Amino acid sequence: MSVHDVPTPGQEREPSGYLPFAHLTVQNTALYRQVMDVFVRAKARFAVHLRPEDVYAELPPAYRPVDTGAVAEALDRLVKWGNLRADPDTARVTAVEDFYRRRFIYQLTRAGEAAEAALSAYDEALGQRGALQAVALADIVTQLRVLLARAAEPEPDPAAVHLALLALTDRFTGLAENARAFMGSLQRTIDLHDAETEAFLAYKDRLIDYLERFIQDLITTGAEIAGLLADLDTEEGAGRLLWIAARREAMDAAPDRSTTAAEEAHAGWQDRWAGLRAWFLSTPGRVSQARLLRGAALSAIPQLLAVVASLNERRAGRSDRSADFRSLALWFAEAPDDGARHRLWRTAFGLYPSRHLTVDAQTLGEREAAPVAPGTAWADAPPLRISPQLRKSGSYERRGRAHRVEDRGAARRHLAEVAGKQAAEIAAARARLATGGPVRLSQLGELDPMAFGLFLQLLGDALARWRPGVREMVAGSNDGTMEIRLSLLPGGGTAEIVTAGGTFRGPDHLVDIVDLTAEGGEVEHRT
Repeated sequence: MSVHDVPTPGQEREPSGYLPFAHLTVQNTALYRQVMDVFVRAKARFAVHLRPEDVYAELPPAYRPVDTGAVAEALDRLVKWGNLRADPDTARVTAVEDFYRRRFIYQLTRAGEAAEAALSAYDEALGQRGALQAVALADIVTQLRVLLARAAEPEPDPAAVHLALLALTDRFTGLAENARAFMGSLQRTIDLHDAETEAFLAYKDRLIDYLERFIQDLITTGAEIAGLLADLDTEEGAGRLLWIAARREAMDAAPDRSTTAAEEAHAGWQDRWAGLRAWFLSTPGRVSQARLLRGAALSAIPQLLAVVASLNERRAGRSDRSADFRSLALWFAEAPDDGARHRLWRTAFGLYPSRHLTVDAQTLGEREAAPVAPGTAWADAPPLRISPQLRKSGSYERRGRAHRVEDRGAARRHLAEVAGKQAAEIAAARARLATGGPVRLSQLGELDPMAFGLFLQLLGDALARWRPGVREMVAGSNDGTMEIRLSLLPGGGTAEIVTAGGTFRGPDHLVDIVDLTAEGGEVEHRT
């Protein structure tokens, strides 16, 4: 540090690096923040320059200094840090003497504007509680239907495609961020329930109802979104639309980046589309984020109920550890003498002689030869020889061979056999359900419990996406291994499926179930 870097007495040391943020770590930070907020609000009103008296008038009364001198000093410091720019105020010059007077007008710099945008995002992130947005799910469905309609056109409108993808990305990003923030705040609500018991008990009914409604919307609307994504996930669908949006974005690229702008924009859109698919579509070995969110929301409900039960027990006057210790402290305070306190201590904590903790075979032999009563005082009892190793390290290790490492190979083989057996049962159930073409529900015959469970999942996914006026519906399983095509069968009567638990009855439909894991299963279905 040079001599010039040493601050003089009373001089404030300037922060080094990132100077537009320097006003956060010095004195009068609140005044600097309010001054910058005045310029941000003025920019929103399309006001470019402000004079010191304008800033003084716009400051909130709680932060307004006695005179404009403090405001002018704050403006000069912000100019020095790069947040503001000062220009000579020549608009009010009427004489030669006015040129020599110190008059400036101030405006935001790019660095100052960027710093305020960062601070605004920081404040917004800290105050964000998040929400589970069922409306966002409906908006995503709407935008996916728009994209599906555009994909069917021979020459889609680039502007319409681009705007639909932007709206879809915006709603999906908001949904994901709000869901993450909500689940975090929900967990904090569960963990910190002791702070405001009455408020928590009044809040839990609304919260549980809110979770149940979102879970229901996520099951129904999420299945529809998954189906629309599967319909769009082709080269002629999403692949073509993403290239259209990328080329439209590349039109505004700088000339030196015109050759690579389209490829870079297309890579970005592919990443966003992959994130959207991963949120709603499961693949073998990976569960979708929507399903994980549904599981987290479902698990939060019993946690909330458990918290309510513990709060009710506490309010009912049941004893807990804190209450026990307080009662014990009161008994110690009311004890008549030290002898009574010692007896209370031994009774409460059970601190009895611990000679038995290091008894070995030699000690047992000596005790059998010369028994010692349990009530014998320490001073009258034979001495207990303690190993020097125990006295030195606090632990005693028995000499001899180490214990043999337990062989868990048999347990691993057993687990592998169980896992293989379950996989084989699931594969057999998929093969049993595969129809090889359209058949009637009534022709499926008798189903074992595993096959019937898979069939109910497929049927539930297809019926969840069914809408009035639709005559045929295609749906896939959550793990992406099976697909069902369900068609209306007018006048088909009632179908009956016999299971070990009873007979399943319902309107007869035309059904085509495909095992996508089987060789050629997907090709056979598409043809």
